[in-house]
Amino acid sequence: MVWTLFILFILLCLFVDLYLLNAKTKVINNRKAALQSAFWVSLALAFSAVIYFLYKSDLVTNPTHLRPMDAAMKFITGYLVELSLSVDNLFVIAMIFKAYKIPTENQHRALFWGILGAIIFRGIVIYLGVLLIQQISWMSYVFGGFLIFTAFRMLFNDEKEGEEAELSTRGKLSKYLPISKNLDGDKFWTIENGKKIATPLFGALILIEISDVIFALDSIPAIIAITTDTFLVFSSNIFAILGLRSLYFFLANMLSKFEYLEYSVVAILIFIGLKLVASHHFEIPEWFSLSFIVLSLATGIVVSIRKMNKQ
Repeated sequence: MVWTLFILFILLCLFVDLYLLNAKTKVINNRKAALQSAFWVSLALAFSAVIYFLYKSDLVTNPTHLRPMDAAMKFITGYLVELSLSVDNLFVIAMIFKAYKIPTENQHRALFWGILGAIIFRGIVIYLGVLLIQQISWMSYVFGGFLIFTAFRMLFNDEKEGEEAELSTRGKLSKYLPISKNLDGDKFWTIENGKKIATPLFGALILIEISDVIFALDSIPAIIAITTDTFLVFSSNIFAILGLRSLYFFLANMLSKFEYLEYSVVAILIFIGLKLVASHHFEIPEWFSLSFIVLSLATGIVVSIRKMNKQ
């Protein structure tokens, strides 16, 4: 019953986002994007109280016997981890739109359907990831090592190489999917020379979905390091995804300026990776994990803002 109600709640959130908050909006300005981002973050934090109630009343399966307060803290910690990792995903989405020359007024629809696809895919990957780590004890070492490797890959990744890789992926996609050179409003398909072919907006949507698949390989092990409770893993992931679109429009013009935020993400990934590797030997208190993540994000934001003010 809880899972059914939660899925219905997600569908309601998507309806509110598309048909109420942005029904007539083509371009989301910074003020509106900031308000919507604050709304989704507040909604996620408020949901931690629902988590507390659900685990106190035993309305959800609790295989790890979490106390209500621990469950709520794990949800918040997992949500912040997923939100911080999604920031790096925003850079990739920005490059995709740039590669396909998608104007701001047409990005809204691609992001909405991209998020809907991400929700479905994340549900599948979460189920498989939790199943693996519950059935195979040494899988935590694999996931932990992968997160640490990802952190160092991000640390030494060249932004120019990332753009070249994005263009290369676009070229490979064009071989299998005929894509028009011209936009047709916010349509995914258009007619050219009597044939139905994809628009650049649909090409961007496909690459956004592919990028989410890649990022899921990082984010799912990260949240599993916090908890293997399926409901907490899924709900924290979904709340982070729901706020991704408004966060993108809020940060769209400032992504390059928050350059130190990436180092915060690297620090979080290394910490989570080490936590996962050490999980068989000792348990790191949840308050420490939450404090480390909040401090890392705050440090990256403050240092970035100080540098912006000096320029």
